[in-house]
Amino acid sequence: MPENVAAHVKTRFLVFSDTHGLDTPPEFVSREDADVAIHCGDLTTESKLDEFKASIRFLRAVNAPLKLVIAGNHDFTMDIPVFQRKVAEAQPLDPQLVQKFYGRYEEARDLFGKEKDATGITFLDEGIHTFRLQNGALLNVYASPYTPSCGDWGFQYRRDNGHDFRIENVDVVMTHGPPKGILNRTLSSQRAGCQRLFEAIARAKPRPLMHCFGHIHEAWGAKLVRWRDDISPEPSHLTDIDHDQSVPISTLSTIKRNGNPTESSATSHCAGDPRPLNRGSETLFINAALEGSRDFMIQPPWLVDIELPAAV
Repeated sequence: MPENVAAHVKTRFLVFSDTHGLDTPPEFVSREDADVAIHCGDLTTESKLDEFKASIRFLRAVNAPLKLVIAGNHDFTMDIPVFQRKVAEAQPLDPQLVQKFYGRYEEARDLFGKEKDATGITFLDEGIHTFRLQNGALLNVYASPYTPSCGDWGFQYRRDNGHDFRIENVDVVMTHGPPKGILNRTLSSQRAGCQRLFEAIARAKPRPLMHCFGHIHEAWGAKLVRWRDDISPEPSHLTDIDHDQSVPISTLSTIKRNGNPTESSATSHCAGDPRPLNRGSETLFINAALEGSRDFMIQPPWLVDIELPAAV
């Protein structure tokens, strides 16, 4: 192999989000094997301690040596300033009653901290994290739980203020919410994604291979996006994506035609595949929200194969 050509390692990701207190993974989650599992937040519905404990039991049953987890807006007790404010606003509520249901400050975080060495469950705060995987690959991840404000929840920011997503030189981005314009349509056809997040992905050098998220349950799906060669000063999904060369992989309407899903949705973009990922000019976007609606109470997780640099 030439010295200037880095070896790459095929790596399998099991991606899901928005489990909202599920205690046991459905069979199409637990029977899969992956190098890395990714949970994109909303571990709970009401941020209660019992829900976090249930989420840990769920994650323990997932077959992956490394399980990366971020919070979502429903997990507000992990956003300590928000949790403290909510407790103060609830006065004169009995503090012991609060602790019974929601735990002490930091208690939910401590539950996850105890899992890392024993089970591979690794809770990530916002920022860039690097992992040497058991399969010999090197993984650089940008993680962020922050979403635009929608009710009185955790890890939120005002749309008019925006948020600084510092995405640079990573393979995978995992956020709770979607970027604006990609797998972000609500049932009312509103685009609920974040414009600042889209801009950060479009401007990243190099752009990530994969961006996974949840939050907008009804926008479940996957899309392989080809970027235009020249990015606008203010990037937009309308102007900076080459839509003719981008490929929708699956949406809820696709799987509804096939009846109730019993398998994970899978996609592979490695050398030798029909559509290998072109680093820098393409990004695979995955909305992996597991909680569904009356059509599908549980939506399928995503099983994704991509190539990562070999650890040296």
